[in-house]
Amino acid sequence: MTNNNLVYILDGKIYINLTNACTNDCKFCLRQQKDDVQGTNMWLDSENISAQDVITQLEKQTDKISKGVTFCGYGEPTIKFDILKDVAQYLKTNYPNVFIKVNTNGHGNIINKKDILPELKGLVDEFSISLNAQNEELYNLLSQPKVNDAYNEMLNFAKEAVTLGFKTTMSVVSGFENYDLNLKECEKIAHKIGAEFRNREFIPNGY
Repeated sequence: MTNNNLVYILDGKIYINLTNACTNDCKFCLRQQKDDVQGTNMWLDSENISAQDVITQLEKQTDKISKGVTFCGYGEPTIKFDILKDVAQYLKTNYPNVFIKVNTNGHGNIINKKDILPELKGLVDEFSISLNAQNEELYNLLSQPKVNDAYNEMLNFAKEAVTLGFKTTMSVVSGFENYDLNLKECEKIAHKIGAEFRNREFIPNGY
């Protein structure tokens, strides 16, 4: 029997922790600092999970679903694309007005070797995509990606999300050590793509 915390609560809202696997190893990631989010351990005992495992945990938090659901944990949710899709379908079927957001590094298409965005139309309302830097060099330094052409893959994912009509936000983490992050340039990149821009201050001790 595993103790997988697939569903956790942050600021009164539901978050889903599908996997600990990721195609980035971001230096500023919360998982580099601590094992938990507000007391919920985020490291999974097993990656062998099903959509039903997630739904079972969601059903214990039905009073909070109306506040929105975000796929965001200690890993890249699109790595578990089929489960993400099935859980989102369950939510939209049973709670048609629920707002579903996916926090992603934007590598979903290269991970799944196909264009996943059309399959998520009507299931996901918003993507928050980790832009992380104003150029590929700094991105690679901060994000330490494990896939080829990661920066451009992320930018292309964001462009397509905007084109397909998803609400799209591109984010950076500022205030981490002395990296030469240019917020104005990052904001310009996001707006040129047609996305909103969000700067998140680095939180030394996490949530």
